[in-house]
Amino acid sequence: MGRWQFMPLSYEALDHAASFASEQCPEGFVAVVKNTLRILSVENIGETFNQSVSRLRYTPRRLLVHQELRALLVAESDYQAVPLADNAELQKRLVDESGAPVAGPEFSAELAAELDQYGAAVGAPGQWASCIRIVDPAELSTKAVLELDGSEAITSMALVRFEGPNLPDSSLLLAVGTAEQMTYFPTSCTAGYIRLYKILERGARLELLHKTQLEGIPGALVAFKGRLLAGVGPVLRLFELGRKKLLRKCEYRQLPQHVAQLHTLGSRIYVADVQESVHFFRYNKADNKLYSFADDVHPRYITAMTPLDYDTVAAGDKFGNFFVLRLPADVSAQIEEDPTGGKLAAQMGKLGGAPHKLDNSVQFHVGDTITALARATMQPGGSEVLLYGTIMGGIGAFFPFQAKEDKDFFLHLEMHMRQEHQPLAGRDHLAFRSAYFPVREVVDGDLCAQYPAMSAAKQQAVAAELDRTPGEVLKKLEDMRNKIL
Repeated sequence: MGRWQFMPLSYEALDHAASFASEQCPEGFVAVVKNTLRILSVENIGETFNQSVSRLRYTPRRLLVHQELRALLVAESDYQAVPLADNAELQKRLVDESGAPVAGPEFSAELAAELDQYGAAVGAPGQWASCIRIVDPAELSTKAVLELDGSEAITSMALVRFEGPNLPDSSLLLAVGTAEQMTYFPTSCTAGYIRLYKILERGARLELLHKTQLEGIPGALVAFKGRLLAGVGPVLRLFELGRKKLLRKCEYRQLPQHVAQLHTLGSRIYVADVQESVHFFRYNKADNKLYSFADDVHPRYITAMTPLDYDTVAAGDKFGNFFVLRLPADVSAQIEEDPTGGKLAAQMGKLGGAPHKLDNSVQFHVGDTITALARATMQPGGSEVLLYGTIMGGIGAFFPFQAKEDKDFFLHLEMHMRQEHQPLAGRDHLAFRSAYFPVREVVDGDLCAQYPAMSAAKQQAVAAELDRTPGEVLKKLEDMRNKIL
């Protein structure tokens, strides 16, 4: 069924454009941009996003954005892979097409094609190969790449600016958490480390300042009030910068399993446990202690988390569930007004947990493990959305309704679509979106977007139930899409 559809064009602004066709360009258009005449052909018109690809040496594990340098910091690690320094045969072939030496196999088209087809050289069990890469996002070119020595896997990474009276240089440092000879089932390692790097020459070089040994896996790192906050196994620990290593200032040792994610806002710390959902912490500077004042009642295997505001976090678990947890307003005010800074509330915990519980405001089953969550605006002047990425390579967005009229319209459209447009597999739509927890305060946009694919008679019937015409329903769907893209 043919229909008009607006698609964003990933190109600079055009002054004038017209359709154009020739033998070399069967379908395209001619355009004027300032004082240049251009002939354009649109490829992959059905795809929503435009993407550029840059080859990497190992599997990417972490990604950071350096705002000052306008660069990307990528951490790469592969299990049971031979490091580049130990692969003598590969080092002999590190040349490009012109015969010039290159820093790694990803810079040679021939070697990169072989790695894509056959994979990297297989090492011993427990062996890891890792590197840190600085990428210029404008040209998608590598500015610097540093191979890590030893059999260490990169498990976390953060940018931190240390503060203190004895720190004359307040530049932004790169903290990298690694685990030596890490294995799974059960998860263990011989030693954990936090490496501290200084970024020199506008991102062209990394200098190792020092390396601090830990007793567990550093699962998460984040900057906090001029210090470094680290999740080392089930321990939450605060570090200060020292001359030869990081100095331990305080810690909290009563977390259930393993710290998977860390975020901070003001004096609050949001901790995601790998099996026991989200915990809210507060740091009391006077006592130099960390206190847990709220947690979740459901055991959730967190894989991604991001704060939405001071009292709210959004997260996803490994079973494909997306949810939003919120601290009640009265409890939040009570915590902020507590003269003990959270010490009294922490002593009133229930059954080994925190004294207060988080409310589950939003619940939705995506159907795929969520690996990343981020707040973003997809176009200048557009509305902010919550983007998520999945383990199978999917990218989606949650759009917050700003008007009750829009919420009621799409809620009723979804209800009629469930009745008139049954899934091909025959499974009940509501049961799927409520696979682990009942769906709550989320409208399935994928289901609503299938309205144009229905027959004209069904479109007319659904539109009549909504007191609208089919054209108005299509216009509403297109407006919602344009608000995001």
